[in-house]
Amino acid sequence: MARRTWTVREGADLGRAIGEVRRSRQMSQAEAAGTVNLRRDRLAKLESGATTTAVNQLVRTLRLLGAEVTVTFETVRGQAPMTSEDDQT
Repeated sequence: MARRTWTVREGADLGRAIGEVRRSRQMSQAEAAGTVNLRRDRLAKLESGATTTAVNQLVRTLRLLGAEVTVTFETVRGQAPMTSEDDQT
């Protein structure tokens, strides 16, 4: 397994990270939505970057205070390559 790290620069990055993790698990949006008790269309909106003002403020505050916000997850061999927005550790 490989480890991937996604740097979160804004709230929308969290949603894109969710999509990357889901795809790395080879799950459909419907499967992932069922797992976390969301409607599939809501998960799709999150993955596309839809976010709330509160999430944006939290991420911005952390970054302005000098914190790096990241999402790190394990992948399985043979998964799709990372997108250009991903950071690899």
